[in-house]
Amino acid sequence: MRPFFSRIIKPWLALAATAAMVGATQQGCTKDTPAAEAASSAPTVPEKRENGVRVVELTVTEKGYEPSPVTLKKGEPVKLVVTRKTDQTCATEVVMDGYDINTPLPLNQPVDISFTPKESGKLVYGCAMGKMISGVFLVD
Repeated sequence: MRPFFSRIIKPWLALAATAAMVGATQQGCTKDTPAAEAASSAPTVPEKRENGVRVVELTVTEKGYEPSPVTLKKGEPVKLVVTRKTDQTCATEVVMDGYDINTPLPLNQPVDISFTPKESGKLVYGCAMGKMISGVFLVD
């Protein structure tokens, strides 16, 4: 039993310990913002308007709905222009609870979805599979 432990188990333990230490040191060197900071700051999305309605262009990629989060204003009409660019996603439609939005997203075809945010706060939208893939509107 002793030779087995020395020849097989010790090298595996050393390898696992080394991998854990390398992983721990690499976390401190990342330029990524912490998740809490990333969620609280929405990316700057150029404001487009058509006849007084804010137009927000969203794209569905392998990463999900982009950009996200997007800041909107309570009571301001919004037209989403959503284009699904991949088949490698379950986000083949967009669902937004409380707004009766359940709209199919055909591949590579822009789809217009209009609504007006009713309440301030975080508004989550996503795929029909329980929003496994989702995006966020931050409503001021």
